Amino acid sequence: MLSVHTSPLHQPGTGDAGGMNVYMVQLSCALAERGIEVDLFTRCRGEGHPTRVDLVPGVRVRHLQAGPRAALPKEAMPGLVLPFSLALMKEHRRYDLVHSHYWLSGQAGRIAAAGWGIPLVHTAHTLARVKNAALAAGDAPEPELRIRGEQQITASADRLIANTEDEAGALQDMYGAPARRIQVVRPGVDLDTFRPGHGRAAARARLGLPANAFIPMYAGRIQPLKGPDVLVGAVAELLRDVPALRSRLLVPVVGGHSGSGPGGRAWDLACELGVADLLRFSPPVPQQELADWYRAADVLVVPSRSESFGLVALEAQACGTPVLAAAVGGLPTAVWDGVTGVLVPGHDPVDYARQLRWFAEHPEAGASMGEAAVRHARAMSWQTAAARTLDVYRHALRAEHTTVNKSEAGAAARSCLSGPSLLEGREGRNATLTSLLV
Repeated sequence: MLSVHTSPLHQPGTGDAGGMNVYMVQLSCALAERGIEVDLFTRCRGEGHPTRVDLVPGVRVRHLQAGPRAALPKEAMPGLVLPFSLALMKEHRRYDLVHSHYWLSGQAGRIAAAGWGIPLVHTAHTLARVKNAALAAGDAPEPELRIRGEQQITASADRLIANTEDEAGALQDMYGAPARRIQVVRPGVDLDTFRPGHGRAAARARLGLPANAFIPMYAGRIQPLKGPDVLVGAVAELLRDVPALRSRLLVPVVGGHSGSGPGGRAWDLACELGVADLLRFSPPVPQQELADWYRAADVLVVPSRSESFGLVALEAQACGTPVLAAAVGGLPTAVWDGVTGVLVPGHDPVDYARQLRWFAEHPEAGASMGEAAVRHARAMSWQTAAARTLDVYRHALRAEHTTVNKSEAGAAARSCLSGPSLLEGREGRNATLTSLLV
């Protein structure tokens, strides 16, 4: 498995780490339980990790020297695809298949799969054209370079794994991917970690939260695409409708911060709307503690403008907490509308405030939704996801004809190994990358 821009070891909710990091680790561990050995390759960022880190028997995180040993912005990552690919191809271990995650890794995967003459399976996690169609006001669109890269991967991967039918449709409609090469595999949830436990009161006591508070919660990276501003606006609208609720309203925001202040744009908006005193920001936490935050909440709010699946929604439901979410992307798959939570069309804070008021005034109904949510989440384990992913691998390995000419592309990729000068200078690197990947 390949992850160029973020490590499986990174804490979800920080920097570029999120659901994809959870996905890679949990899927790899579940595959190992089925006898599959997995090497997770990522870039060394000088964080002190050894070259090899064993997660569980059969799963290893491998750090490759590619570019500076430092954290770099995602915008700088395309220039490191070729060095990463060349470092990867110097590995002497025989692999049966390459599984890339996100478009940068897909580009490296194309080179590696071609050089080794083995199939490439790709999971996009997010798609630029989908994100650009749902931008928040003032948010920067994904660059054309990424769109072209995703188009190349879509055309050449032996199999494409989509999280949901919605994502499979986007791959076909926006990128022209043949339906025969797309297989839907829903992500799972760690049911040992995310479970109801001893209930809401015990979780609140452990976290030092008021026992009688109404707690709508946000979890995830604090960025416009995830819609934390929608929740902040909804809280302000809720208090306009029900001012008396202020005395018992608390809104935890658990995730990585950005911009000025403790919560970037969300914090600035909260100050402007006069609800900053109700927000409690918490940095990203390990999954065991995150499960307690879920258990403590009355409802998890996921107002994302785009979401390939929404693992946080599934995690919260596994803990017995209903979800209030935007009806976008994979969230209608993760949340059973009207049964385990409520889906809202659009991102008008007034609509979310109306639903928050319903949860505040109908705690018994919310509790019933939470019980249904636990049953819903139990049907989506990582063991099930691993079994279906393994089926994808088998189909890719059995294919008589792959979708790229591995012999020609492999010769081009292998020829780079004898030319270290190709890595010197941006112009030479980009020209070589173009010759391999166009």
